[in-house]
Amino acid sequence: MSRRTTSTGIAGTTWSFWLFVGPFVIGLLIFSYLPILWSLVLSFFEAQNTVTPTKFVGVQNYVDMLTDDNFLSSLGTFSVFALFIVPLTFVLSLALALLVNQVKVARAFFRSVFFLPTACSYVVASLIWKLSIFNGVRFGLANTVLGWFGIEQIAWLSTVDPPWYWIPIITVRLWLQLGFYMILFIAGLQRISPALYEAAYVDGAKPGWQVFRHITWPQLRATAVAVLILNLIAAYQAFDEFYNLLGNVNFARPPLVYLYGISLGTIQDLGRGSAGALILAAIIMLVTLLQNKIFGFGKAGD
Repeated sequence: MSRRTTSTGIAGTTWSFWLFVGPFVIGLLIFSYLPILWSLVLSFFEAQNTVTPTKFVGVQNYVDMLTDDNFLSSLGTFSVFALFIVPLTFVLSLALALLVNQVKVARAFFRSVFFLPTACSYVVASLIWKLSIFNGVRFGLANTVLGWFGIEQIAWLSTVDPPWYWIPIITVRLWLQLGFYMILFIAGLQRISPALYEAAYVDGAKPGWQVFRHITWPQLRATAVAVLILNLIAAYQAFDEFYNLLGNVNFARPPLVYLYGISLGTIQDLGRGSAGALILAAIIMLVTLLQNKIFGFGKAGD
């Protein structure tokens, strides 16, 4: 017996759909879209110490942020961070995916081991790095290991040159996110038809670099672009490791830390903070679109 259909589809399907999706949609509207819209409104008003401003200032908040040396410096800090973290994460996660995908025994175990740090809180991981691994000058695992080799101990989180603080920041981010991107690459590898490799071996292709270059890499292009975009967005949104390792300091402050200080710190200028957040969002969108234009998001290799 066929199910009764209506002009809106199969009877009962619409109500079931909204029953499961409705709570998520409501939460998304309340906690994501409405705050974004209200930030857009606040960015055109003088909103210091208030979320219900009355004085309209037009684009003055945007002008102030784009001429703010501290904000521009924070964007420069992000550029340095992204310059290191994006290529390192990409290469290491791809290498891990290739290695784990070749394992014949206990493959699920190795996937779980590398993916497990993803479930750890950024705050908790940052505090472990700060209080245990890179703690002070005389203490911490890193300085203990250096002492075994007779190397002078380092103040990892000091403000003086050289900027050793980049090592704790980058290593904690790598530890936290490598497993996630590794899983994405493994999913891409498993979508590649084994027939392509068999045809390559029949044609005389050598296992290793030659097969990777002509078979694996072209078929992973869509996954690779997705990893690049997600990784770059995550770098723009870096906050926890910087704030918990270094605090709100001038020498290594990403945009979100600076915007947090403006909006919720001593200044509490929600108008300028909202303008800065929207400028940052616009930059992320432009970079994403540029990557899409260059690499072709969603297009697999021929």
